[in-house]
Amino acid sequence: MFAFPKNILYFSLIVVFSFPALSQDLDTSSTVSQVDSSQIKIQNYKNLVEESVFRKRADSLLKLELIEKISLLKERDQLKQAELIGQIKEIEQKDSLRNTARNEKILEMKQTTKGFPVAPFGDTLCTVYIKIGPVHPKERAASITKKIEILYRDDSFVADSLKVIASESTVDIAYGEMILMSVTDWDALWEDKTKDQLANQLAQNIKVAIALELKNNSLKNILIRTALTLLIILIAYVLVFFLKRAFRRLAGWVRSKEDIYFKGFKLRNYEILPPKRELELALQLVTVLKGIVFFMVLYIALPIIFSLFPFTKGWANTLFDWVWNPAKEIFSAFWNYLPNVFSIVVIYFVTHYATKLIRFISHEVEAGRLTLSGFHKDWAAPTFNIVRFLLYAFMFIVIFPYLPGSSSPIFQGVSVFLGILFSLGSSTAIANAVAGLVITYMRPFQLGDRVKIGEVTGQVIEKSLLVTRVKTVKNEYITVPNASILTGHTINYSTAKESDEGLILHTSVTIGYDISWRKVHELLIAAAEASEGVITSKKPFVLQTSLDDNYVSYQLNAYTDLPDRMAWVYSNLHQNIQDKFNEAGVEILSPHYRAVRDGHQVGLPLEYLQKDYKSPSFKIEKDK
Repeated sequence: MFAFPKNILYFSLIVVFSFPALSQDLDTSSTVSQVDSSQIKIQNYKNLVEESVFRKRADSLLKLELIEKISLLKERDQLKQAELIGQIKEIEQKDSLRNTARNEKILEMKQTTKGFPVAPFGDTLCTVYIKIGPVHPKERAASITKKIEILYRDDSFVADSLKVIASESTVDIAYGEMILMSVTDWDALWEDKTKDQLANQLAQNIKVAIALELKNNSLKNILIRTALTLLIILIAYVLVFFLKRAFRRLAGWVRSKEDIYFKGFKLRNYEILPPKRELELALQLVTVLKGIVFFMVLYIALPIIFSLFPFTKGWANTLFDWVWNPAKEIFSAFWNYLPNVFSIVVIYFVTHYATKLIRFISHEVEAGRLTLSGFHKDWAAPTFNIVRFLLYAFMFIVIFPYLPGSSSPIFQGVSVFLGILFSLGSSTAIANAVAGLVITYMRPFQLGDRVKIGEVTGQVIEKSLLVTRVKTVKNEYITVPNASILTGHTINYSTAKESDEGLILHTSVTIGYDISWRKVHELLIAAAEASEGVITSKKPFVLQTSLDDNYVSYQLNAYTDLPDRMAWVYSNLHQNIQDKFNEAGVEILSPHYRAVRDGHQVGLPLEYLQKDYKSPSFKIEKDK
C-alpha cells in the first residue's frame, strides 16, 4: 500500500487555510487614499452634471421664449421666423454637444475610477461608485453586502417580499422594514439608466443570487461536491504515485546508460565536466523535473477543488491568475523586446567582425608582412588591444539603451554607484595602466632586454598593462609597477648591442705614483683583450679619473656584445687584471694601506715570485 506524499498534503493545507487571510490582506490594501482619489473624480463628475443641468434649464427657458416669439409673429415676418428657428436649432445642437461631452467624460471616469463590488456570494451583483452624504462607496458596498447575507440566512425569506419603493430623492430596495440599498440620481446617471430601471434590475439580481445560493448550498449539492472533491484527490494521488514510479525508473535508466552517454565534456584539453559529474547533473535534472511535474499536478488539482464550492470559487481564479498573469506578462514583454534583441545582435556582429579585421591587420604588421611608416612591429599587439577595448566599449554604449530596464532610476543609480566605486577603488590600477600604455609607445625596453630599473637589474621577461617583471642574475623574479617605471629612470644595456656600437663595461683600480702610468695602461688593456666576452675589434681604452694623495685612479673601458652576461664578463675581466698585474710584479695597493720597507715579503702571490728575484721586502701595516 502506498502513502500520499506528505509534502504535497502539507502544501495543500497551507494554501487552503492561508488563502482567506491572504485574500483579506489583498483586500485591505485598498487604502483610504484610493477612496479619496475616486471621490474627487466623482465630485468632478457631479460638478460637470450640475453645470450641464443648469445650462440645459437655461437653454430650455430661452427655447420656450423663442417659440413664443415665433407664434406671435405674422406670416409676413418669415425672415424673422427663420432667424428665430435657427437660434432654436443652435440651442438644440449645443445641448447635444454637452450630452456627448458628458457621456465621454462618464466613460473616461468609469475606466479610471475605482468602484467597490457588492458580492455576498462571490459573484458581483453591482458596483458602488457614488457616496451618499458622508457614507463612502466602500461603506455602502459593505452595508449592502451585509444586509443581503442577513436575508440569505433568514429561513422565512420570500423573494416576492422584496419591493422597490420610490421616495422623494431616491428609489429604495426594501424587505419589510429593512432598506437594503437606495438608488440615487447619480447612481442612475452613472449607469445611464433611470432610477426606477436601475432599482428594479438590482432587486431582480438580488432575488436570483439568493435563490441560486440557497440551491447551491443544499445538502444534495454539498454531498455531490464532496464526492467530486474526494475523486479529484484520488486521481491526483494515483497520478503522483505512478509519476513517482516513472521518475524512479527514469533515474535507473539514466544510471544504466552511464558508459554510453556520459563520457564527459572537454573543451580542447580541459575537461569541464568529468563523466561522474555529468551523470550527477543529469540525475539532478531528473529530480528537478519531477518536482516541477508534482507541483503542476497539485497546482491544477487545487483550483479544480476550489471551483466546486461557491465560497471558494474566487480562489481558483486567483490561483490560476498567479501563474497565468506573470507568464502572460513575461511572454508579452519578451515579444515586445524582440526588436531590441535583433538590434543588439546586429550591433554585436558588426563589432565582432570589425575586431576580426583589425586583428588580421595587427598580425600582418607584427609578422612584418605589412609595413606602416613610423609604426613599429612591437606596437601591433598593444594597439590591437586598445582598439578592441574601445570598440567593445562603444558597442556597450550603443547597446545600453536597448537593455531592459536601462531607463529605470534603479538601473541608472546602480550604474552611477559602480562607476564611483570603480573610480575611487582603482586609481592606482588606472595610473599603472596609463603608464603601461605610455611605456609601450615610448619603447624604453623590449622583452629579453637587460635593464636597470631603479635599483633592480635584470632581464625583462614580461610586460603587461599594469606591471613589468624582471629576472635578476640570482634568479629573483621582481615585479615593478609601471607607474614607478614611468616616474623613475631606466637603463637599457641591450640597446647598444642592437645598434652595433657595443656596450662599454668599465672598472677602476688605484695604483701608486711609483708605477708609470704607461705601464698601468698597457697592463689594463692587455687584461681586457685577454678577457672572454670583450669585443676585440674595438680596442679597449683607459681613463685616469683622478690624482689622489696616495694613488692614481685608472678606469678601464672595454666593449662587449653580451649585455645579458655582464656579471660573467666583469668577473673574467677582474681575474685578468689581477693576473696581468701580478705577472708584471705591480702591486694593486688599497688606499687604506702604506708600504714600510723593513725587509718583509712584497704583497704578491708566491707563484709569481721568482727565486732569483730580489726585490725590497715590504711590511704591510694598516694606515691609521
